[in-house]
Amino acid sequence: MISLVLLPVSVLAGFIGSILGLGGGVIIVPFLTLVFGVDIRYAVAASLISIIATSSGAAASFLKDHLTNVRMAMLLEIGTVFGAMTGFLLSTSLKSSSLFIFFGGFLLFCAIMMFRQKKDSRAEVNHPWSEKLKLHSSFPKKNETIYYKVSNVPFGLISMYIAGVFSALLGIGSGIFKIMAMDGAMKVPMKVSSATSNFMIGVTASASAGAYFIRGDIRPEIACPVALGIIIGAWIGAKVMPKMNALLIRKIFIVVMLVVAIQMIIKGLKG
Repeated sequence: MISLVLLPVSVLAGFIGSILGLGGGVIIVPFLTLVFGVDIRYAVAASLISIIATSSGAAASFLKDHLTNVRMAMLLEIGTVFGAMTGFLLSTSLKSSSLFIFFGGFLLFCAIMMFRQKKDSRAEVNHPWSEKLKLHSSFPKKNETIYYKVSNVPFGLISMYIAGVFSALLGIGSGIFKIMAMDGAMKVPMKVSSATSNFMIGVTASASAGAYFIRGDIRPEIACPVALGIIIGAWIGAKVMPKMNALLIRKIFIVVMLVVAIQMIIKGLKG
């Protein structure tokens, strides 16, 4: 019964996740824990599998559309992979209730900051690391080519480490942190941030999913329909996202952050 319900929900999660670069975990984990009462360990493990599916389903299409900044993704993955390893080690000893509350509060702050930022802000000057590693790039938009630069690269790496920690602890894909870092701090266009986040979240999730598998937390009856639905939804989202307005993506992103923040805080208060 749970498999039949999970499939359409996972399609929706994959669609939203691929458009926003968040990964389907922001919907799947609250749905499994709040609606079905699934143990948080199994929900996180299934979510990590779905995140890998989201990344696989959308990354190829975004690469084809030249939206993904591969050089930047490879650099930032250094931070996320080490963060994911740290997060898995912490997951065996940390109480999740306080972490949920802290995470929810941080998301509320991020949503307010992004709401105040009415449009895409682009870096005017490259960071020295960006110049040396050639992280600046471009992407097509209708009949023109949009060129952009990359700033605050060290801060981006630190943010990615934190993103990796939360990914392993909560199974959320950490796309929210990745996009906040790339869009807010590194001043990368929203569409590029979303596409690059999609490319990265699969690698981040893979770094901790194997450990959850060894521990026996991956349940096939949960993970299989979730992964299948995520792949379908991510494919649809990848086709739609390049045609969407960047401001609309930002508004959807803010709404999703607010919903997830409230869910996380409620769950934390319930213990």
